[in-house]
Amino acid sequence: MVSFFENIPSVYRTAILVSGLLLLWIIEGMAPRFRFSSNRYRHAGTNLFFTLTTVIVNTGLAFLIVKASRWTSAQQFGILYLTQLPLWLHTILALLLLDFIGAWLIHWVQHKTAWMWQFHKIHHIDTQIDATTALRHHPVESLWRVIALFAAIMILGVPFWMIMLYQTISALMSQFNHANIHLPKWLDNALSWIIVSPDMHKVHHSHYQPETDANYANIFSIWDRLFGTFVKVPDTLAIRYGLDEYQDARYQEIGSLLKVPWEHDNPVMKEKVSSQHK
Repeated sequence: MVSFFENIPSVYRTAILVSGLLLLWIIEGMAPRFRFSSNRYRHAGTNLFFTLTTVIVNTGLAFLIVKASRWTSAQQFGILYLTQLPLWLHTILALLLLDFIGAWLIHWVQHKTAWMWQFHKIHHIDTQIDATTALRHHPVESLWRVIALFAAIMILGVPFWMIMLYQTISALMSQFNHANIHLPKWLDNALSWIIVSPDMHKVHHSHYQPETDANYANIFSIWDRLFGTFVKVPDTLAIRYGLDEYQDARYQEIGSLLKVPWEHDNPVMKEKVSSQHK
């Protein structure tokens, strides 16, 4: 495994992520959690556009991640190098803590910081959540996530192959927990004790603020349980997705979504920003 992820070609990583997305897309078509009220393919096209912008940002800043991971390994620098750890334990701790800093923490900060929320909220404007929603992130938000990952590597000390393993798992898990699929309730509940299940994450996309500001995790649900941000909803089919002030159909179009962070003429939005994200 070390050798595989240390030298994994970009085409392999792309194939893994595309295969995961296609598999979930097929399952969503066969056994959806809810039926789309709009064109499913147009919805996917909008979200896939933001995949392209994320790829551009990540590719442009990939050198930061590579340099950081190579340097911490060479210098044995970071919290995880303070004591000699067996490889399996270093790997588990790295995955857990990368998920905390690079996913949960930066996600929580974006919800609690008004100007950052302006960019993150295009992810929440989606009114029909499926696996492609995992791809809908404003380019500026993608930049923050790279910076958060860089900081996590420098703080923890994580070799390059572990970064590749983490990013692969993280992307697949994001697709899975956004997927419009119906798992047996007992299975979804059981999974949510360890990882983020689809029903657990659907709560985070609710239009109702106390639910929007909950269930921030991406891979491991432990972080929400530990920090008191875990919320369970008895019936996720009753959840209405999106944000109240962005229900207009134009907010499902690429151009409007890109401009959302700079809109200041929506009185509902201004009131929510001032009261919700102080």
